[in-house]
Formats: sequence, C-alpha cells, structure tokens
Amino acid sequence: MSSFSSTSGLSHPPVRRGSRGAYRLVRTPPARVNPPPLDAAQRSVVEHGSGPLLVLAGPGTGKTTTLVESVAARVARGGDPGRILVLTFSRKAAVELRDRMALRIGAARAPQATTFHSFCYALVRAHQDSELFVEPLRLLSGPEQDVTVRELLAGQVNLERSGLSHVRWPDELRACLTTRGFADEVRAVLARSRELGLDPGALDAFARRIGRPDWRAASAFLAEYLDVLDLQGVIDYAELVHRAVLLARRPETAGQLADRYDAVYVDEYQDTDPAQVRLLHALASGGRTLVAFGDPDQSIYAFRGADVNGILEFPYAFPRADGRPAPVQVLRTSRRSGAALLEATRLITRRMPLPRLPAEKVRLHREPAPVRDGGRVEVYTYPTAGTELDNIADILRRAHLEDGVPWNDMAVLVRAGARTLPVVRRALTTAGVPVDVDGDDLPLRHEPAVAPLLTALRAVARAEEDRRPDAVDAEDARGAGDAADAGAGDVDAGSGEAG
Repeated sequence: MSSFSSTSGLSHPPVRRGSRGAYRLVRTPPARVNPPPLDAAQRSVVEHGSGPLLVLAGPGTGKTTTLVESVAARVARGGDPGRILVLTFSRKAAVELRDRMALRIGAARAPQATTFHSFCYALVRAHQDSELFVEPLRLLSGPEQDVTVRELLAGQVNLERSGLSHVRWPDELRACLTTRGFADEVRAVLARSRELGLDPGALDAFARRIGRPDWRAASAFLAEYLDVLDLQGVIDYAELVHRAVLLARRPETAGQLADRYDAVYVDEYQDTDPAQVRLLHALASGGRTLVAFGDPDQSIYAFRGADVNGILEFPYAFPRADGRPAPVQVLRTSRRSGAALLEATRLITRRMPLPRLPAEKVRLHREPAPVRDGGRVEVYTYPTAGTELDNIADILRRAHLEDGVPWNDMAVLVRAGARTLPVVRRALTTAGVPVDVDGDDLPLRHEPAVAPLLTALRAVARAEEDRRPDAVDAEDARGAGDAADAGAGDVDAGSGEAG
C-alpha cells in the first residue's frame, strides 16, 4: 500500500490490491493536527462567543492561526460548520484557509472559505433573472474591461465629430479620450462610484453640486457602460459587489442571509472597500457574530478602493446587540520580527494617527512583544533611480557570493508592479542576479514570451496599415530586447545556481 501527499497536505487514497488482482481505493484518514500553543490574547479571541469582535493583528502575531483556531473552537462547541462563513481577499488566501481548516477540523466539516467576489458572484448568480439572462453572467477580467472602456471612448470621439454623442466631455479633455492613461482614469472613476453605491444619476447630481463637468460626463459614460455590459451579459468586479449589496438589502434576501449564517469571519479587514462593508452589514449587523481580523497600519490598497475607515469605524459600525461599541482585542506577541525591526516600524507607525479606535488598544497593537532578538534595519538614499537599482543588485550579489545566502532566500519588494517590475528585472538580470517574478504581479503583456509576440503583431499591423516595411521603431525594438533579456533571466533563475 502506498500514498502520495498533495501540496495541500491532504493524502490521496491509497490503492490496495485484492486477492483476485483487482484494485480498490481505500480511504486514508487524515493526519491528526494537534492544536497549536496559543498565548492569552489568542485564547481570548478563540473563546469569543457571540456578537461582533475586532481583532488587531500585526505581521507575525498569529492572525491566521487564531482565525482557524477560533473557527475550530466554534465547531467544537457545537456550531454548524455549514453556518460559518470565512471571507478573505484573494484566491490564494482562501485556498490556504480552506486547507488549514480542513486539516484542523476535517475536510467534511470545514466551513466555507471564499473571497468576497466569489461570494458575491454566487449570490448574484443565484438570483439572476432567467428571463433577462439566458446564460450565466460572465465576470469581466481587468484587460477585457480596459478594452471595453477604450472602445467606448473611441466610439464617442467619432460620435462627437458627427454631433451625435450624448456624453459631453470638457473641451480640455477631448484630446485625451483615446489615450491609455485617460481610459485608466475613467475605469477608476467607474469603480469608485460603484464602490460608494453611486448610480449614474447620483453621480451626476454630485458633479452638478460641486461643479465638476468632467464627473458629469463620467456619469453619462457610466450609464452607457452599464448598458453595454448588460447587453453583453458580462459584469465587472465593482459592479458585481454593488449588485450583491443591492440583492442583500432586499427584504426577502436579507432574511435568507440572516438565517443562513451564525458567524462570519473576515480576514485582512483593513482592505475592505465601502461596498464590501455594506455587504457585511447585510450579512452580520444587528449584534450578530462578526469577527474581523486586520491591521490598519497595513492598509495599502487605497488605489484599489480600500478604505482604512472601515476598520477604524468597526466598533461603531457593528455595535453589540445592546448598542455598545464592539470590543477590540489585540494580538501582542510577534513571532516573526526581532526587536530591532519592531522598533523601526514603531518609529514610523507612531506618526500615523488611528482615530476612533481605543487609544490603549492602538498602543498595545503598535508595541508587540518579540519572542526573539536580532534583525537589522538599513536605510539608503540615492540620487537617481538607476543608482538605486545598481546598489540593490550589488547588495544581493554580495549576500550570495560572500555570505552564502541562497538566491531564493532573497526578495525585492516594489510599490507599483506593472511599471516597476520590468525595469527592476532588467537591471538585476544585467547585473547577473537571477530573477523570478510572481506571475500574479506581472501583466500578461510584459511576460517575456508575450511581449516580443505583441511587438511582432504590432509591426505587422502597422506595415499592413501604412504599406511600409519599416513599421518597427526604436522603442519597439528596445522593448522586444528588454523582454528577451528578462526571459533569459527567468531561465537563469531556474538553474542550479539559483537554488
């Protein structure tokens, strides 16, 4: 008898040969996972009974472990796993939570762990009008939404020339309508409007009140954009959550949701946007059990619509059944960072005010107790971006060649992936540092195997359109060369030297 373990840690059923030579699958019981040791603050969260609770948890304080143990304890106390919902923000995080809860509780008893968007899609799909939509609504990807917006803007340029467009962009913006940057700005306005719950009429009224003709044009564009999506039977991410909120607020749907879940857990609560907070109100307001884990100091996704006010206002937005603010618990033991690193982060975070949260809880949150010493913080300043990249490459090479640090034990973090990653990868590869970029962080058009192909197709299209063979300019050639260099770096990253 033999068995193989999958990456999730769950065993495949072994194959056993019978007396007549036939094979049958034999179920292997999952390995028992012993409860991890918890500190006093973690135990307080795990023992939480009913009602709302906000858990402030910094990096390395055992947030995910506490969440899993809290769910396991609720099930052990007799809670129905099918009536427990765990929400998070990425598919990867949802898979990790499902796997850890399955190992801790048992796969057959593990509660539902899903992303906000997956939950919203299931809700919208369940209430989809079969007379209006013969096929299921299809979720629009980011690149597809970009193409749709740019095509609509280009169409409006042609209609304006004919005097037929009902969307009147200000004169100073008309020259920008066909640019990628303007399309990105329009996409952001559309998304933020739906996250705030604004329909085209409300956005138009707001634009009139504050005197913004560009936002008035955006409101008319939003109406046209939504009509086009409905005709195509597709929906974007912001519209998906908006429609889920509208559904959840219907009296009949609200009653069903209230009866469906006894407890809702939310991971990374600081990343919620206003629409997701409204969805949680429909799921778990009125003093029902809502346990939110988050760190306001890690709220970094404002460009995607995340609003740190969601976590700052949690105690008052989700009060207990008797009207008192929701309690706040703090995980205080840092198991990841040493004392020196925690002291450095404390010097930064103390300049960031956190109003509306209890001052004592904020102080405890920002002064975690390290379980180990050590760590080093170094700060460098550079006159140019090129100098910065050269020095980063030098530091990495010295760490590998002189200190013996494996390449895969190093990481370089950047702020803007789409704009910065190709430049950083090219600079490190040129300096002999093997690079492996997370596929989720690199747009498809920048992939080494894709960028040269797009360049070639663009050249063919230009040659066909202009009837000239020299359709590739210096910028195109440079971009294709950079992609080829980056591809070579990726190959090196998989070599033995890269570990």
